[in-house]
Amino acid sequence: MSLLSKQAAALLLTAIASLIVVPAQAAPAKPAGDAPAQKVSMLGGKFTFTLPKGFTATPLPAGEVAQGTAGATGTMYSNATSRTVVIAAENTIVNGTNVKDDDGAFLDTTMADFAAQRIKALPDAKILSEKSLKQKGTGLGLRQLDTSATQGGGPTLDTTLLGASGTRMAVVQVISRASDKAGHEALVKQIASGK
Repeated sequence: MSLLSKQAAALLLTAIASLIVVPAQAAPAKPAGDAPAQKVSMLGGKFTFTLPKGFTATPLPAGEVAQGTAGATGTMYSNATSRTVVIAAENTIVNGTNVKDDDGAFLDTTMADFAAQRIKALPDAKILSEKSLKQKGTGLGLRQLDTSATQGGGPTLDTTLLGASGTRMAVVQVISRASDKAGHEALVKQIASGK
């Protein structure tokens, strides 16, 4: 595994690990049903999507130099009604690496490393599917990893979307109850399509 891949995978895992405990602590200030639809913009506007109403935004703590995530920013969006969490995080690619909007080699290597570390971190994690996507409007390449695992005391569906452009990379993770497969798939499709 290259140093770049290790650091990119570390960013992904650190962002995810720090957030698994946050949903239990992040109580929305108002009922989730009152939260309006929210537009999310990443990678300088190349990766945008709108979350449906009911998601409450909570900024994530800044990344740390010691963990290799300095400069990382992100937001966790939680929907108490559906018990769905969407984590959107972005960081600078290490070593000043500059990638194209659809850099297959970077995306494939980074997602493969992330998948291996995810399986290692969650003993019952199972990879359900992996996809290469390209957004029609922007031409931004994405990689999608769908897994299932036990998180937060119950079975979950988890989809991770990875994109990169220039010197920045973005990760969007959608975590839903396993019993809400249709809702999970619809939300992932909406995010991946940029709608």
